Amino acid sequence: MMNSSLGPVVGVDLGGTSVKAALVSPELELLARDSAPTDVSDENRLLEEIEQLVRRVAGDEPVAAVGFGLPSQIDQRRGIVADSINVPLTDVPFVLRMTERLDLMVKVDNDANVACLAEARIGAGKGRANVIMLTLGTGVGGGIVLHGRVHHGATGYGGELGHMVIDENGPPCQGHCPNHGCLESLASAAGVRLAAEQIAAERPGGTLAEAIAKGGAAEVRVVIDGALAGDTDCVDALAIVGRHLGVGIANYVNIFNPDVVVVGGGIMAAGEILLGVAREEAGRRALRPPWREVEVVAAELGNDAGVLGAAALVL
Repeated sequence: MMNSSLGPVVGVDLGGTSVKAALVSPELELLARDSAPTDVSDENRLLEEIEQLVRRVAGDEPVAAVGFGLPSQIDQRRGIVADSINVPLTDVPFVLRMTERLDLMVKVDNDANVACLAEARIGAGKGRANVIMLTLGTGVGGGIVLHGRVHHGATGYGGELGHMVIDENGPPCQGHCPNHGCLESLASAAGVRLAAEQIAAERPGGTLAEAIAKGGAAEVRVVIDGALAGDTDCVDALAIVGRHLGVGIANYVNIFNPDVVVVGGGIMAAGEILLGVAREEAGRRALRPPWREVEVVAAELGNDAGVLGAAALVL
């Protein structure tokens, strides 16, 4: 339930390359937006940059609160950012620091959690109480909304859906993850490159083999654009990724019994070429009763999901 008595709030979506902020109405409508390149040189400089961006996007509006979506693992009991991906925030009492800087109510959550919250409130999961969201990009982010509320686990570190192992002998995962064969390593940008290299090795005279020979690596955008143009090698590479994604989705359906699974992120530019395969693979693997009740759909809010979900934290 959103608190419409608050008045406008600010939602902030922090990424490794840019910080986006938006002034948002109690009805989750965008009123103004701004952004800046992320200053990753130093923790204090980053916090200063975020503060200035919030003040700039708020302007003269009497802002009631600020919500943040961070690429981080967050101890929800204490408002502490325990660890982060691509930004200099580790063991930081983030809620306290930003409350002191802004003199406003502050809430914080993982960026994939807030994107899921936005899709559940006003996007592809609107009207559904139980929503799973996956964001496919450099990594695989995940968010879980159960009974209308974000699920955090015991301390706030839950919802790392990208780190489900789907192939115990698969490639090493990224970042600080010690595993092999995580969904993150097989359905992310890295997974697209691996699939392209597999197809290139199998078809040395094909388009992907030629692209790799020229550039040394398969660019994700080249694979997606090629697939959208009908190139068979690119379509087949995305089918490998789609099957991996489908395995993950089947597991989430079996575990959580959601109303809807929403899939977003940059790799979803491939659309049904990717998602159609994933849906078919999940349908072969999921248990029948929960599969009959679930939809698997593309996200609707695009790049606005982060700031809208961050705003929804405080509404």
